[in-house]
Amino acid sequence: MNLAQHLEMSALIFPDRPAVSSAEGEITYAMLDTKANRIATALLSMGVEPGDHIGLWAPNSADWIAFYFGVLKAGAVAVTLSWALSARELAKLLAHNRPKIVFTDPSKLEAVEAARQPAGVEKIICADGDLDLGGLMAAGTDTFRAIDRERLDTAAILYTGGTTGSPKGVMLTHQGMAFSSWSVAYCERSTEKDRALCFLPFNHVFGQIHIMNATILAGGCLELLPAFDLDRVLELMQAGRISKFFAVPTIYVRLLGVEDLEKRKGALRYSFSAAASMPMNVVKQWKERTGITIAESLGMTEAMPLSYNHFYSHRVGSVGQIMHQVEVQIRDFDGNRLPDGERGEICARGPNVMKGYLNNPEATTAAFWEGGWLRTEDVGLFDRDRYLYIVDRLKDLIITGGENVYPREVEEMLYTRPEVEECALIGLPDERWGERVTAIIKVRAGQSLEPDRMSAFLKSSLSPFKVPKDYIVVDELPKSATGKILKRELRDRFRE
Repeated sequence: MNLAQHLEMSALIFPDRPAVSSAEGEITYAMLDTKANRIATALLSMGVEPGDHIGLWAPNSADWIAFYFGVLKAGAVAVTLSWALSARELAKLLAHNRPKIVFTDPSKLEAVEAARQPAGVEKIICADGDLDLGGLMAAGTDTFRAIDRERLDTAAILYTGGTTGSPKGVMLTHQGMAFSSWSVAYCERSTEKDRALCFLPFNHVFGQIHIMNATILAGGCLELLPAFDLDRVLELMQAGRISKFFAVPTIYVRLLGVEDLEKRKGALRYSFSAAASMPMNVVKQWKERTGITIAESLGMTEAMPLSYNHFYSHRVGSVGQIMHQVEVQIRDFDGNRLPDGERGEICARGPNVMKGYLNNPEATTAAFWEGGWLRTEDVGLFDRDRYLYIVDRLKDLIITGGENVYPREVEEMLYTRPEVEECALIGLPDERWGERVTAIIKVRAGQSLEPDRMSAFLKSSLSPFKVPKDYIVVDELPKSATGKILKRELRDRFRE
């Protein structure tokens, strides 16, 4: 099997339908597949062999997609790197995965050249590099069938965000990525008539598998934006050019601030949120304003999706029920299984679970319980109908005065307040309490924050130990490239 066969099938069935639309124009499935064929055959003529690592360090574009599928067709491994990496971070990751070839943008050529020799990079593909993309494709042929690979061969390596330490290279298999793409397309009832907006980076599992690969599989069109642009998004929606919208909670908060949102949603039929927990109050407001439910699932770079909230039987606050062929258990921190209704670590196994971390056997061993059960580091529980709920991240747990505080519970309450636009709950060192519960808040325009009033509100619904002892107002909350609030950065910034 080969993940690139999804593109080949869509090109066979929908050759003239648009595959990608961007500021550069639209290209059809036949055109995209031909580009990928030319890239694949050119790479093979340059000595690329099945299993070789090929790096992609470039912004989202139709060319990125064509190069990605060309790498897969050639039987090589696509190593997808964040466009936001610094030169120092890039050098470290290239030395780790040692790609034979790197596809990049001219603006980053100097950084790749600096890292080239230590990482063993043989060729750089970009304008002013060893060969530009046009020259590479000119050396290839229009027709080619993807090289057959074993199910458990690595298809792509995605690096974790590194928010809790050094980034780790997650090895995802052809079987796992194919399973994930099919699962997303099925759960979202995707068709060739869908137009899916994507402004999230393709190096991230959300952009690469959930949006790009699942859309290509279904024969839909990817509407690309280089980044989130509120005015452009609203323009595309109102023009009826978006049927599926994918974002993170902070983006939905911004859209809810648009007064005439109801009139501007156009042909939008589906909304999905990932990368961070979605406040229930935001889900309810979005439903009231647009008539559309924001769907969520449980997924991570190491395995996605593990669960999915149903298309027809959605439960607000839940990440749905477990995917077909996937097993999920709730375990205590010694690895013992817990009954439904009890909180513990969410552990999973299935065809979509990663092969392991590249060149990191210690981290790979630590990531699994015996029997191949992946430790997600998410705390969750099942209800009586086996809907899964995420309580919080293990690393975000606050222990104050011997009591456990799960930030999400408090953040849910904060988001119901009109003065709160965005928030994050963190624990800061405290001699008396061990950790001091602290709320970091971005105040909504035209509003002001009164700590005593906020505490009184929270105490009406929460145990006193969960109520923040401090409130810190900031202009912006630090976020990753995918929009996830970086709590570790907040803890470092405000640690005394």
